[in-house]
Amino acid sequence: MAELAIRDADVVDGSGADSYRADVVVDGGRIVSIVREAAATGCQRPTARRVLDAAGLVLSPGFIDMHAHSDLALLRDPDHSAKAAQGVTLEVIGQDGLSYAPVDDRTLAEVRRAITGWNGYGEDVDFDWRTVGEYLDRLDRGIAVNAAYLIPQGTVRALAVGWEDRPATHAELDRMRHLVAEGLEQGAVGLSSGLTYTPGMYAEDAELTELCRVVARYGGYYCPHHRSYGAGALEAYAEMVALTGEAGCPLHLAHATMNFGVNEGRAPELLALLDQALDAGADITLDTYPYTPGCTTLAALLPSWASEGGPAEILARLTDEATAARIRHDLEVTGSDGCHGVPVEWETIEVSGVTEPSLAGHVGRTVREAAAERGEAPWTTARRLLVEDRLGTTILQHVGHEDNVRAIMRHRAHTGGSDGILRGAKPHPRAYGTFPRYLGHYVRELGVLTLEECVARLTGRPAARLRLPDRGLVREGYRADLVLFDPATVAAGATFAAPRTLPAGIPHVLIDGRFVIGDGRRTDVLAGRAVRRTPV
Repeated sequence: MAELAIRDADVVDGSGADSYRADVVVDGGRIVSIVREAAATGCQRPTARRVLDAAGLVLSPGFIDMHAHSDLALLRDPDHSAKAAQGVTLEVIGQDGLSYAPVDDRTLAEVRRAITGWNGYGEDVDFDWRTVGEYLDRLDRGIAVNAAYLIPQGTVRALAVGWEDRPATHAELDRMRHLVAEGLEQGAVGLSSGLTYTPGMYAEDAELTELCRVVARYGGYYCPHHRSYGAGALEAYAEMVALTGEAGCPLHLAHATMNFGVNEGRAPELLALLDQALDAGADITLDTYPYTPGCTTLAALLPSWASEGGPAEILARLTDEATAARIRHDLEVTGSDGCHGVPVEWETIEVSGVTEPSLAGHVGRTVREAAAERGEAPWTTARRLLVEDRLGTTILQHVGHEDNVRAIMRHRAHTGGSDGILRGAKPHPRAYGTFPRYLGHYVRELGVLTLEECVARLTGRPAARLRLPDRGLVREGYRADLVLFDPATVAAGATFAAPRTLPAGIPHVLIDGRFVIGDGRRTDVLAGRAVRRTPV
């Protein structure tokens, strides 16, 4: 007898097709039978050791978070309800060109310090891996949800070149090619870049093109956080389209926003650029989160020249008065490349988390507000935070535009990604709310997408980008990574005031046919594993 029969569910199968009523039978971690309109047609109802009445609920594939920063959270937090409770059954990590494999001892220490604001320093994690394959093996010991990994180009460059702003030598480029190929052979699904983050931003297009040629050869994809989301954003998007076109590599644009005042109302220009490339045969997808503010680290705003050499050199420059004055000028007058070429507006920069407890009073305040309370210039406050928190401060950046958000999410290449940073006292609510917000706010309340369209963007389309042959659809033979939600009540609980509130209306989530969320509560099941690249 089968393990589970889900009866009378409204199946939204992830393909974009119309929903239908069905009984769905799960056994051995897979969907073994789908009986359409079983109750209405009078056919024999399937039986199983457990029968779940799903009347009034939608059954869909598990949601795929195409842009996640859970690289350490998956290891340190077995519960991981931030994602599991949203219906996320697969996260794509290794994002923005910086993560923890491949590394050596030196690079690991540097990367841990550089992205403390994203993931914490990891004092509670045993870093018992160095290669991509060893990291994926570590995930295979059991995690809350599945995870796929992108090789981080910045980490690869740190390992082969260092943190210097210079072209790679032929020997260094050969080593980077080898590291990327090795990571793909070990199961990574592609390559990511953070081209406003050091050291990845120091790579010229020719270098990136050569790495993308390797990715294309293995059937992976390139996922860049490109060189600007502010001034020059369209040029930065066009650069990535041209680069991957030359390399013959599929392109997935990370958190494809059009931010800052210079881009208000300009999403149609981006979409026209993408449509032209798609119509010419390019393989392009993108992801977005359904919110206007962004989230990053305070250190990310610094100009690239100030970040050369890695975290220790950054701190040294910040403590030198003449150099700090030059940094301030680039931030406030010129518009640093770290702040996307736009002069920083301190009233838009809200502190969301610190690692130094004595600085906790800054959380929830903008830099301008915190500075006013102390009677000092905003730069003075920001500089003090950077130094005393040793670059670990995370921020919300209130620079987005709702019209752009809606326009981009309607596009045919769109998928969903949370870009969720789980650290900090007041993280961005997208970490806990992205997927139910799509379903509740943008489908039910606003009608920006139909339910079937939205589910396809969160399931089937991401699975196709990841080249997963048995995930992302409700189909016989597919893995039973499934979500049951109430379309009338599903909603994000997380807000900017209470960002860690869990969502409503998602009572059941299954991974490989095992309940990780049952009756609205997290079980003790650790059904997640590393999802490796499908060989070409």
